[in-house]
Amino acid sequence: MSAAKDILLPDENDRQKALINIFYTYYFLVDKMNIKFKQYDITRQQFNVLRILQEHQPNYASVNLIKSRMLDKMSDVSRIVERLRIKGLVLRQSAEKDRRSVEVIITAKGIKLLDIMKPEISNLGQLLTNLTEQETSILNKMLDKIRIEGENGLILKTVEELSPSSAFERTR
Repeated sequence: MSAAKDILLPDENDRQKALINIFYTYYFLVDKMNIKFKQYDITRQQFNVLRILQEHQPNYASVNLIKSRMLDKMSDVSRIVERLRIKGLVLRQSAEKDRRSVEVIITAKGIKLLDIMKPEISNLGQLLTNLTEQETSILNKMLDKIRIEGENGLILKTVEELSPSSAFERTR
């Protein structure tokens, strides 16, 4: 299936086409990942939380730390943690220093689930086997460049928009 045939308009420029193609490919990959995660009665976001907690083991991680490390920044981490707690995959407790803060740790059951899932998740890389090693490296560099340039560009544009002198220049 070609993104160009399915979703692109003929008069769109190459940058618009690339952006739409990135989204199209993202959702294609997400659908494939969701199928794998569903086999284990877990979501991508829940898996992400478990991986973050596994990295912090044997220490607890705050909900804020988990949130900052999430791939999906719109995730409701508190709700995800609660669902993982109900499944017995994490433990949750109030922080000792600040009772309003919540700390989370992965359980042995959570670690076992990640160990069981590891071969399947590693196989998701097979979705990219039609790319050579060099193409994969180039793709990674280009995607990094998009994010770096995009973040810098957004920051600069926001600063310009907020700058009193630029507002003055626009009114002249």
